[in-house]
Amino acid sequence: MTTWTTRPETPDDIAVVHAVNAAAFPTEEEANLVDALRADPEAWIEGLSTVTVDESGTVVGHALLTRCTVGGEPALALAPCAVLPDHQRTGAGGAAIRAGLEAASKQGENLVVVLGHAEYYPRFGFVPASGLGVTAPFEVPDEAFMALLLHPEREAPRGAIAYPAAFGV
Repeated sequence: MTTWTTRPETPDDIAVVHAVNAAAFPTEEEANLVDALRADPEAWIEGLSTVTVDESGTVVGHALLTRCTVGGEPALALAPCAVLPDHQRTGAGGAAIRAGLEAASKQGENLVVVLGHAEYYPRFGFVPASGLGVTAPFEVPDEAFMALLLHPEREAPRGAIAYPAAFGV
């Protein structure tokens, strides 16, 4: 597996981050979601949009953590995560996720929630959110709605997640 380089998104990356998300998914919905979250000062947290770059410095992957709330208290939502199709299954996405989670931890964040593949996200420490008292505002299989405590020794919020308006839920 390739050893990837990651870094926080810069203003020069905005167009390429859009392109990576557009290429990774069947529609531009996720790419447009990133743009909408970036424009939302309540959701966007500087330093928590992480890119993965190849040896030439080209952005090939992206992971985004934005502000949400759980039970009215601050938390983070991990979404979307994207990798250019020809770099998928190489660890580029995982590198962006790990770097984003590390940056969030250093910023003092604790609870991170993700809706995703039950086989993929546990490798980063995610567990079913229900076990931490976190619920979704919509029907979702328990194993697909997960949460992670970056500082398990600290108290974490419990209750329903409220996503930023850009998510449309």
